Amino acid sequence: QVQLVESGGGLVQAGGSLRLSCAASGLTVSTYVMGWFRQAPGKERDFVARFIRSGARYYADSVKGRFTISRGNAENTVYLQMNSLKPEDTAVYYCAAGIVGGALDSGYVYWGQGAQVTVSA
Repeated sequence: QVQLVESGGGLVQAGGSLRLSCAASGLTVSTYVMGWFRQAPGKERDFVARFIRSGARYYADSVKGRFTISRGNAENTVYLQMNSLKPEDTAVYYCAAGIVGGALDSGYVYWGQGAQVTVSA
């Protein structure tokens, strides 16, 4: 049974940092495309970043230069380091795993329960 469990969300002031973790069980993160998505209230779920099997990383333009996705193979965990946070980064952040991957959530099969990130002005 595959499980993705996010942790590390919380409340932070604008300009601050948070690191999200996504601990995986039932799959090996190095053999899947691992992605982060986010959903703000009243909006659709949007792509944030992904780490493909070759090791290449891709980011949404809105977070490029501020967020970094990484992968701990020994821990079977994917991380999202978020720096210079802005109020518009406030959302529920989801970890996802898929074979197809890409920037659409239809490319992912497994999803975590989500972690709330709130950035105050």
